[in-house]
Amino acid sequence: MIERIVIVDSVEPICFYGVNNANMQLIKNLYPKLRISARGSVIRVVGEESETKDFEAKIKELATYAEHYNSLTEEVIIDIVKGHTPKEPRSDGAIIYGINGKPISGRTPNQQKLVATFEEKDLTFALGPAGTGKTYIAIALAVRALKNRQARKIILSRPAVEAGEKLGFLPGDMKDKIDPYLQPLYDALEDMIPAMKLREYMESKIIQIAPLAFMRGRTLNDAIIVLDEAQNTTTHQIKMFLTRLGMNAKMIVTGDVTQIDLPKSTQSGLVQALKILDGVPGVGKVEFGKKDIVRHSLVQRIVEAYERHDAEEAQRAKELARLAAEQQDSDS
Repeated sequence: MIERIVIVDSVEPICFYGVNNANMQLIKNLYPKLRISARGSVIRVVGEESETKDFEAKIKELATYAEHYNSLTEEVIIDIVKGHTPKEPRSDGAIIYGINGKPISGRTPNQQKLVATFEEKDLTFALGPAGTGKTYIAIALAVRALKNRQARKIILSRPAVEAGEKLGFLPGDMKDKIDPYLQPLYDALEDMIPAMKLREYMESKIIQIAPLAFMRGRTLNDAIIVLDEAQNTTTHQIKMFLTRLGMNAKMIVTGDVTQIDLPKSTQSGLVQALKILDGVPGVGKVEFGKKDIVRHSLVQRIVEAYERHDAEEAQRAKELARLAAEQQDSDS
């Protein structure tokens, strides 16, 4: 009789062991001759050498499956333990599998184009209105690169700019003050990475979320870097950010040039960067439109209504300017 210790720290315990340890109980039933105990990420098994060796190999295979798909079902456990190839979940071209095994994929042609452009280019601009999935797909691509060990860390950033309202003094420490600006990034990550694993990544700084101002002076190597809401960067800020790109790193910059919250006298760094970097090798651009909106169907109608309003206002302003010019000519 020998004892083996198997470590399964790459996967969320609740995903691997199941609710109320249901998966672990099934595994014990499939290995009736072994004495198996589990605590945290450590599984101890005692039995004959050949059977404990098989047990260790199958547990590692189960952990790899659970890490990839964020799910582990009774059917999969039985297939793997019995040496069969488990049936793969329906993928629909999944970038990654989120919480509870939900496939996250490019649902529109432009979302799929963003995936393809990211693979080809080191710097990708993703532009378009709210609800088109720009940031969500960008973060999914970053998580996939981390899982596939194509990058050692993820850096997510946003400019801390108030959206048309003055928030005044915010209580708390620095994290309390900046977290409200960064919450959309946390929301996306929580859809894709189990809570305990996400906490571990953030505590070890494998995933870093920080305001744009915190990027100055850094060189970001072996990383996937995402800058969200880039339309609210100044010209100096976006140049500073883009030049943080280090070796073996990729960057995605997202923004909506119709929702700039900067003072009217300040030029958007994103608008300027798109002009300056147009045609530069290694730089890609994907433009999203109303048809890419994947939120509530009403969001698309809201965007269309505002576009009609803006067009009418522009036409009205043009007409007023024409009338003013005619009046000036007649006065003179």
